[in-house]
Amino acid sequence: MKKVVLIRHGESVWNMENRFTGWTDVDLSAKGVQEAHEAGKLLKEKGFQFDMAYTSYLKRAIKTLNVVLEEMDQLWIPVEKSWRLNEKHYGNLQGLNKAETAEKYGDAQVKIWRRSYDVAPNPLDASDSRDPQQEAKYAGVDKKLLPHTEALKDTVARIVPYWTETIVPALKHQDEILIAAHGNSLRGIIKHIKGISDDDIVSLNLPTAVPYLFEFDDDMNLLKDEFLGDPEKIKALMEAVANQGKAKK
Repeated sequence: MKKVVLIRHGESVWNMENRFTGWTDVDLSAKGVQEAHEAGKLLKEKGFQFDMAYTSYLKRAIKTLNVVLEEMDQLWIPVEKSWRLNEKHYGNLQGLNKAETAEKYGDAQVKIWRRSYDVAPNPLDASDSRDPQQEAKYAGVDKKLLPHTEALKDTVARIVPYWTETIVPALKHQDEILIAAHGNSLRGIIKHIKGISDDDIVSLNLPTAVPYLFEFDDDMNLLKDEFLGDPEKIKALMEAVANQGKAKK
């Protein structure tokens, strides 16, 4: 049996402030660090022994992974970082407060920008200082691949090949893999694994730092998937994520 655990990073400073983050490289909040510690303790209690871990180029995911592995006394395992695991790029929405944006444009429009499959926010201008082409961390990436905005379908288009060409082959030699990434890059993986439709993926909300376990047979047929933790608490956290993009009443 093969096991893959997906975990969205702990709460970031901009999650706490309810801002669109995307590729902006913000840090974890104090709560986010604590969430990562709790996730690591839970995974240790359940007996996971990871052979390999993957994460994005963004420090909120990297730090979450490091805290989880430290709690598990598994900091020594190999870790591969890829920009393809980055969050969806939110274009010129990055940095804006979600509730305030909903007050200006309406809840429905903000839900489209946040969760729709094929509608992207307006892109960053190429001269914008937030353009990833200007960041050292992406110097080794073909500039034509670096986005100025993305719809979820664009995130899926970059993450699924990484899953199929890098992570799945690794599972031929390893039994347990941990992936610490972001709400939308992980939604892309989940969409692919479970065959979720373009319409239904809109309703999937991933809470911060809640491990999501997938079990496969040796031929990578999905046997089981489940969130690890208290189901009622996880349900409440999912609802909170869904409500982030609504105007304040």
